[in-house]
Amino acid sequence: MIEAQPFDFPYDGKLVPSQTALMVIDLQIDFCSPDGYFASMGYDPAPLRAILPAVNRVIAAARQAGCLIIHTRQGYRADLADMTPYEKWRRKRSGLENTEVLLRSSPGFQLLPELDVADSDVIIDKTCNSSFTYTDLEHVLRAQGITHMLFTGCTTDVCVHTTLREACDRNFQCLTISDCCASGEQWAHEAAINMISIENGIFGTVSTSDAVIAGLAKASR
Repeated sequence: MIEAQPFDFPYDGKLVPSQTALMVIDLQIDFCSPDGYFASMGYDPAPLRAILPAVNRVIAAARQAGCLIIHTRQGYRADLADMTPYEKWRRKRSGLENTEVLLRSSPGFQLLPELDVADSDVIIDKTCNSSFTYTDLEHVLRAQGITHMLFTGCTTDVCVHTTLREACDRNFQCLTISDCCASGEQWAHEAAINMISIENGIFGTVSTSDAVIAGLAKASR
């Protein structure tokens, strides 16, 4: 088991690495670069970059234990055919009209080069905050026999939390690794983390990278 709050994960004590997926959400150039989308919105991407060492340590431990590693990338088609009128309006309002920001054809769409990505990892491309919406994520999880999910990435309050909530509703057992997630503002990260464990773990449990790495090592023996 993994030491977590408000209870150790998983609740029934049955941690099986081969049935566990590590989600690495949206650690892309557009979000983490000082000249990417996130920075253009006035947010400091430094907190997002700061989690990379811990994320990479967890990825290595999860891969060694036999977990499935899933990376997600958010962005739209180059022709904007999958962008809703509302998103186009927001894009124009943000001064991003006629730019390549958040387009799959742009360099900023790619995962950070410093991120530990292996050929065996799964990459899910999405247009929405949730990694489940209009993607084959759930099909991949069911096909691989996944029942438990570990969450890392950015931002804690938006794409991580939206995916986490949908995963809980789909009956996956979920754990969020607090020091492997980040938001543009610390208060938003802390609020999102605090929401997870209310009502005896309504959105699963919260742990740290050290505790997860230790738990995975024990489970893989």
